[in-house]
Amino acid sequence: MDVDRIVRETQAWIHRVVVGLNLCPFASGVFDTGKIRYAVTPATAPEALAHALRKELLLLHRTAPEKTETSLLIHPCVLGNFYLYNDFLDTADAIIRKTGMEGIVQIAGFHPGYRFAGTHPDAPENYTNRSPYPMLHLLRESSVARAIDSHRNADAIPDTNIETMRALGREKAQQLLDGCHADAVATAL
Repeated sequence: MDVDRIVRETQAWIHRVVVGLNLCPFASGVFDTGKIRYAVTPATAPEALAHALRKELLLLHRTAPEKTETSLLIHPCVLGNFYLYNDFLDTADAIIRKTGMEGIVQIAGFHPGYRFAGTHPDAPENYTNRSPYPMLHLLRESSVARAIDSHRNADAIPDTNIETMRALGREKAQQLLDGCHADAVATAL
């Protein structure tokens, strides 16, 4: 597993898709200032991923937000099937409760095969949450609250993202996602 390449591809995805398409109006600040932690786990089973998630939650909680605002737990070797990944999100929420992080940290899900309930697998709106690798985005609740308070219409962000991806179309959305690999290779040279 080439951890550096995985991180570069993830950074390219944030740059090209998340920030580039303004899917998350709050992402550019933490991305540009280097306050995102990229944790790549070699976990190959859900139990090992659960252990890695516990560790990452505690690490994020113990680290000052000025140093690390948010964390991406990238798990390329486990839960490649979106439906298994989606089921694991319940486990992730249970881990948040068991570690006492409820109300402190929340998780957003991203996956190469992300699919919203009731949508066709190829629907462009699924690309709002499609990423190069399966990952769990650990967000500090306090940061989310500040970001929402600072945005005049935060409730409209999901609908705006769906409109953005539909206007872009599935083919171009997939090209953007595929381009993250090429960007990662280019930055390695």
